[in-house]
Amino acid sequence: MKTALVISDGKPGHFNQSIALCKHLGLAYEVVEIAYKSRPHKALSYLLDRLGIYSEKLFPASSFKFQVSSFHLIISTGSTTYYANKLLAKRLGLPNIGILYPKGYRLNFSHIFCPFYDHPPKRRNITELPLNLCVANETFFNEKTNEFKLRHSLGKPAVGIIIGGPNAVSDMDAVEMEQQLERIFEATEGMERWVTTSRRTPKQIEGVIDGFKFDYKLINSRDPYNPIPAFIQLCDRLFVTSDSASMISECASFGSAKVEVLMNRQLKTPNKFEELIQGLAARNAVHVFEGTLGTADQKVDLGSLLRPAFNDLEAASRSSGSNTSVTDG
Repeated sequence: MKTALVISDGKPGHFNQSIALCKHLGLAYEVVEIAYKSRPHKALSYLLDRLGIYSEKLFPASSFKFQVSSFHLIISTGSTTYYANKLLAKRLGLPNIGILYPKGYRLNFSHIFCPFYDHPPKRRNITELPLNLCVANETFFNEKTNEFKLRHSLGKPAVGIIIGGPNAVSDMDAVEMEQQLERIFEATEGMERWVTTSRRTPKQIEGVIDGFKFDYKLINSRDPYNPIPAFIQLCDRLFVTSDSASMISECASFGSAKVEVLMNRQLKTPNKFEELIQGLAARNAVHVFEGTLGTADQKVDLGSLLRPAFNDLEAASRSSGSNTSVTDG
């Protein structure tokens, strides 16, 4: 099995996408966390990248004191990782992959995987994805499902409701949430209703949830347990708020549930969340809930989208007679 060196910025939303890529491609991986000495050092990295200069002096000396194993490529997600990714690719002579669009940096990775709503230029080394990368691990989902079953005995067919919170482009209103939950209850008569919140869910929204009689309820501020993997595996229908690209992507990738999106109040439009939802709706992977249920159950097979680009990367490396590294561009 080939092994990837994953560079982490310590942010789960980024790190998990790098791990997801490894899982989809069947790669082993080792992780190193790297951070700049300061914000000015990160700002300098954009200029140095433009000049093709890659220096470890932007990072604490300890950042590169890790055991070098037999790596085959480098993977990273997020702006804090891209310069270090290129630096190590040159130092170790390895091909490298960037996840998400590396705005401000040259696009000279061996390959880039990014969501279509980043609107990247059309280049051979860029693959646009219809949603965010998320972990494809059947064992993980099965373990989490078995954990959940110890907490809640399964009865009738279930509806899972996944509630996030406000973000930079949308707000969550308590009155609107109450109306949405009332419509969900009306549309799902005879089914169990399960609900979970996130760290971003406001107290007012928690209060609204407490006013409804759910068969299973998880308020994150009171219990940090995460039932979402079990919801995805076990529910016939999933309702997810529009504020989290990762939650929507997971629901549209795994399980067999029909997926409904609960739209938050949009403060800025258009935005990437709207684009993501519209794109998935066109694939019949999600349906925007407005009181009536849809039939959106077409799951996105990320593996089939990732594998061809990775195979091309491997072929290019073999034909060159050496490892493909950072190129001009």
